[in-house]
Amino acid sequence: MTTAPATTTARPRIALTLGDPAGVGPELVARQLADPATTAAAEILIIGDEQELVDAMADAGVEFAWTREAGTGVPQLVENDGERPEGGFVRQQATREGGLWAMASLRRALELSKAGEVDAIVFAPLNKSSLHLAGMAENDEMSWFETVLADGTSATELNILPELVTARVTSHCSIAQVASLIDHDLVVERGELLKAVLQARGIEQPRIGVCALNPHAGESGKFGREEIDIIAPAIEELQRRGVDAAGPFPSDTIFLKARDGAFDGVLTMYHDQGQIAVKLLGFDRGVTMAGGLSVAVCTPAHGTAFDVVGKRIANTGAYEHAFATAVGVGAQAREARAAD
Repeated sequence: MTTAPATTTARPRIALTLGDPAGVGPELVARQLADPATTAAAEILIIGDEQELVDAMADAGVEFAWTREAGTGVPQLVENDGERPEGGFVRQQATREGGLWAMASLRRALELSKAGEVDAIVFAPLNKSSLHLAGMAENDEMSWFETVLADGTSATELNILPELVTARVTSHCSIAQVASLIDHDLVVERGELLKAVLQARGIEQPRIGVCALNPHAGESGKFGREEIDIIAPAIEELQRRGVDAAGPFPSDTIFLKARDGAFDGVLTMYHDQGQIAVKLLGFDRGVTMAGGLSVAVCTPAHGTAFDVVGKRIANTGAYEHAFATAVGVGAQAREARAAD
């Protein structure tokens, strides 16, 4: 296990959801909870029901103690308000029932965060087809978190490796929409958020590389003017605000620079521009975090892996890093509230 202790003295309270019941999420969570280091690092609230825990332990071939009571030192089960289908959940495929269940658990975790009862949330992998079958109107869970929290905070997806953090200007939208969605203020907002996240990770003055949108960074306008009209002026504004930002750099070379240590973080213009690089650099270590919300929400940067469900071969590395990330930021959040 790679569960890291919090970098502060606070022991945070972390809410865990088991993700889409059709996927590998229950196995990943069960294997995490079977490690004594997990409850040593944080107080754990498991959102779901008893049958979900029984099934998860069977999936993983492990056992762990749990209770419905608070403050016992073992994970506490907190019931969601979801409906379990008669006969259980269909495995290894997207279903409306699985999406409804995953959303019910996440909604309960977000409600607990609004009430100040948890410091961070870790959710096991979701399936967007299941979520949309279940009625999620938003393009992705990040936008849905904003809707449920309804507190004016705005989410952007961050992808985290131990050596690199990426943030996105646009995320879950079609490639045809990307250029029209990029504007000066959004680039500046995302750049400042990336700086704040990197500082929270202990980097006092982080170095941020900014991706271009077009091939060859637009080739002086020949391949598009977004770099000239939007991205470069936004980088200048970030610099005026004290952000050590540079670019725009072509996306086919910027991650070579980042790999070699030139940048602590990279701001990308669209989803795959950063995701391909992050998954090549560390698929089994990658963490996705919803940045900008009132609570840190973390998950492994991979999907439900229907093809390995039930085989007990799922790689736990990314989930372990997601949990460790939540412990760190959750501890900081708890200490910050205590200081107020």
